[in-house]
Amino acid sequence: MLEIMAALRTPVTGCPWDVEQDFKSIAPYTIEEAYEVADAIDRDDMQDLKLELGDLLLQVVYHAQMADEEKSFNFGDVVEAVTKKMIRRHPHVFGDEKARSAGMAKGTWERIKAQEKIDLAEEKRLAGTADPEKSGLLDDVPGALPGLMTAVKLQAKAGRVGFDWNDPHAVVAKIREEVAEVETEIEDGNEAQHFEEIGDLLFAVANLARHLDVEPESALRAANQKFRRRFAYIEANIDKTGETLQSADLDTMETLWVEAKKSEKPENAT
Repeated sequence: MLEIMAALRTPVTGCPWDVEQDFKSIAPYTIEEAYEVADAIDRDDMQDLKLELGDLLLQVVYHAQMADEEKSFNFGDVVEAVTKKMIRRHPHVFGDEKARSAGMAKGTWERIKAQEKIDLAEEKRLAGTADPEKSGLLDDVPGALPGLMTAVKLQAKAGRVGFDWNDPHAVVAKIREEVAEVETEIEDGNEAQHFEEIGDLLFAVANLARHLDVEPESALRAANQKFRRRFAYIEANIDKTGETLQSADLDTMETLWVEAKKSEKPENAT
C-alpha cells in the first residue's frame, strides 16, 4: 500500500488527481471514511467493515505519504508514535513486574495523558511550532469534530475543574429551561434568535447524554436508523390505506407509524 500511494503521488507518472491533493483537501475524506466505518458497525456488516477499515487505513497512508514528501514524518513514524503511546499508557500490561502487579491505579490514565500533553508542548516549544494563543484548558479540543462530540469533550474538560452539575436531574432542568426559551422566541416571532437557542438546547442535550454515559453521536445515529426503518414501513404499507405518500394526510401516516413501532416490539413486551 505504501508503494502504491507513493506511485500515485509521483509527478508526471502518477495520478493527476492524487498528485494535486494536500492535507486539507484530503481531510474531509478521512472524516467521511471514519463515519462509514461507524455505519458498518451499526449495521453489523462485517464484510462492509473489512472494506471500510481498508479505506480508513488508506487515509492514514495518504497523509503519511504527503508528510514524507515534505520531510515532516513518514508512516513508520506514525506507527512508532502510537506504539510508544500504547505502551506508555498501559504500564500495568507492559511495565516492569512492580507496575504489572500494581495494576491500573485510579487516575493513572489521566496523569499519563496530562504528562504527554506537557511533553508535547515542550517539544513544540523547542521546535518553534508552539501556538502561543492555545494555552487554555479547552484549546486542545479539535474544532473539526462533529458538534455533539465537541460539546461532550468541552463539557468533560470543564467538569474536571469543577465546572459541572453533579446530578443529571439538574441537566434535565436546564433542558426544560432551554426548551422554554425556544418556545418564547417562537411566540415572539424572533427568527434571529432561533439559531442560538436551538444551539443552546442541543448543547444541553449533549450534556445530559454525557451525564448518563450515553455517546450522543451514536444515540442520534441509532435514532436516525430507527426513523428510516419506520418511515420505510409507511412507504411499504401506504397503499393498503388507498392513499399514496403524496395524498395521505398526517393522521393516516401516523397510524402506520404506530403500527411500525408495535411491530418492532418483542411479543412479550408490555
